Amino acid sequence: MDTAMSQETGRISYRDAVEEDVPVLVRLIESAYRGDSSRAGWTTEADILQGQRTDAEGVRAVVTTPGSRLLVVERDGELVACCQLERRGAAAYFGMFAVRPEHQGGGLGRRIIAEAERRVRDLWDVREMHMTVISVREELIAWYERRGYRRTGEMTPFPYGDERFGVPQRDDLQFELLVKPLA
Repeated sequence: MDTAMSQETGRISYRDAVEEDVPVLVRLIESAYRGDSSRAGWTTEADILQGQRTDAEGVRAVVTTPGSRLLVVERDGELVACCQLERRGAAAYFGMFAVRPEHQGGGLGRRIIAEAERRVRDLWDVREMHMTVISVREELIAWYERRGYRRTGEMTPFPYGDERFGVPQRDDLQFELLVKPLA
């Protein structure tokens, strides 16, 4: 387990999720993106999507699929964030990134993404990180751009009609691929 002192108080540690973490991870991801609790942070999608963001089956698949892992971030033993890392050929995919709303805005997300990039370079010797972001999330995309990601203009349709991904509140949703070279 890797540990480091945080800018905020408390010790930050990173570990790979195990199946027993799935229920707590689903609650974390939901709290960061959907419903009233998500409005305490800045990553909320509550105005563009209602319903669920993920489910236990989806989180369990990330935890158990070869070439995929869910990185758990704990502060003083309390689960406060997570992110998906998946090997996709010569690149890694970064997804399912969630920080508890009350821990957002203090630099933790910046530290987590840097750790995720370091891990995929060391683990899989990949030289590029990919992610997809809902294209109307301009503030979130700008945050990733400040971390070195660039917009590609490559769009993937939002899965309208599949409520496993939420209930869209607008008809212009799509995912944009963001890419960052890893030194």
